[in-house]
Amino acid sequence: MSRKYSSKINKIRTFALSLIFIGFIIMYLGIFFKESVLIMTIFMILGLLSIIASTIVYFWIGMLSTKAVQVICPACNKPTKMLGRVDMCMHCREPLTLDKELEGKEFDEKYNRKKIKK
Repeated sequence: MSRKYSSKINKIRTFALSLIFIGFIIMYLGIFFKESVLIMTIFMILGLLSIIASTIVYFWIGMLSTKAVQVICPACNKPTKMLGRVDMCMHCREPLTLDKELEGKEFDEKYNRKKIKK
């Protein structure tokens, strides 16, 4: 079974971007309820809340990104940031780890959890 992995920072940024588009779609749906000002206002407020949530997520990942460990990927020789024990290169998606215990093991995102079920 092949799984598609990506960098944690990129996943969170993608989520924040999707919140913006979801907010715009919710607001656009509110246009269809022009007759009812209350329902249209509710849709507009929900869309605005989604966009505000996106701003908060972008701010959070920006702060988290400043604390991430910057490493040089051995595969593509480009600088990338790591969050947690294991992560993927942002450029070539090479599995990366700084933990000596995990070197040589197959990549699994479960290594980043506090408690790993065996």
